[in-house]
Amino acid sequence: MSVFDRDPDDRVQVLDVDGELVGDVPDLSDAELVALYRHLRLARHFDERAVNLQRQGRMGTYPPLAGQEAAQVGSAFALADGDWIAPSYREHAAVHVHGLDLSDILLYWMGHGAGGWDTDANVLPAAVPIATQIPHTTGLALASKLRGESEGSESPRKPGEAGDAVACAYFGDGATSEGDFHEGLNVAGVFDVPAVFVCNNNGWAISVPRERQTASPTLAGKAAAYGIDGVQVDGMDPLATYEVTRAAVEKAREPGDRPRPTLIEAVQYRFGAHTTADDPSVYRDEDEVAAWRRRDPIPRLERFLRETGRLDDEVVDDIEASVREQVTEAIDRAENAPRPDPEAMFADVYAAPSTELRAQHDHLNRLRDRHGDDAFLKE
Repeated sequence: MSVFDRDPDDRVQVLDVDGELVGDVPDLSDAELVALYRHLRLARHFDERAVNLQRQGRMGTYPPLAGQEAAQVGSAFALADGDWIAPSYREHAAVHVHGLDLSDILLYWMGHGAGGWDTDANVLPAAVPIATQIPHTTGLALASKLRGESEGSESPRKPGEAGDAVACAYFGDGATSEGDFHEGLNVAGVFDVPAVFVCNNNGWAISVPRERQTASPTLAGKAAAYGIDGVQVDGMDPLATYEVTRAAVEKAREPGDRPRPTLIEAVQYRFGAHTTADDPSVYRDEDEVAAWRRRDPIPRLERFLRETGRLDDEVVDDIEASVREQVTEAIDRAENAPRPDPEAMFADVYAAPSTELRAQHDHLNRLRDRHGDDAFLKE
């Protein structure tokens, strides 16, 4: 049965919380399944190191992703290189799977203007304002449809031909309370664009619980208002999120009888704080956190891979060592990246500098003349 023939309130699952198979294994090779597991481990270790960097004063505020790796890695695995990602501020794993270097992610949170996005990887800058990336995604998808883009195509195709590049948005449950969410999905439905909207429903919009966001039974059910498909998936099951996103991407890329856009609600939990500036103990009960930790996607997938002979201690040890080395190298690259010239902050604000911008630029130059550049560039 197609995932789109299910009730949006019927949550898709492939692995249960114990790693036992309860659905069909996606069409992934053994090597791909192990690579998916490695990305989960990489994301978790990267997250732990990034939090430590912030605590040591080596990086600014950082939004942890622990607990949400499965939805990010599983969904990003379903995208082609030519597809686009429009992330929020927590999609470190998804954008890395899609080609963004870990050091660039760190640079963004270190305040470096060159970090956080890469047009070669088809990754847009992280959207910190809630839900603003959703209309961007609809716009990208509409442009793809009109231009007839496709991965590896030599020339533009006619609008509506099969193979359009897909745009994928990532956002939290709190974003569904914003006007940008409704406007973006409404236009996506009206123009039938090749878009996938992944709602990472981690239960909390900072300190506001899911039940205070909406009276709708599920967030996936909201898709009906826009005439598109909605699917709810176990967001801590990487195989289920891969399979649901793969189906949504194929439907978006190949026009058919169903609407091309899909709203995916990936139900999951963030184990840590909303950001390193947050104290979740003020609004969350530790029993709730402990209950969700039993659904941790990493041991869940590891048990399945071990029981099916795809993983053993030697492979796990190799993955652990390589992950640690990769993250350490990324941190070294980020911390040794040349600091940008202060002039760079004025370069891309407007096509032509405004009067206020020129005044600010002149003020900076006076400060540089008075204090020297060391005052701006020193540690």
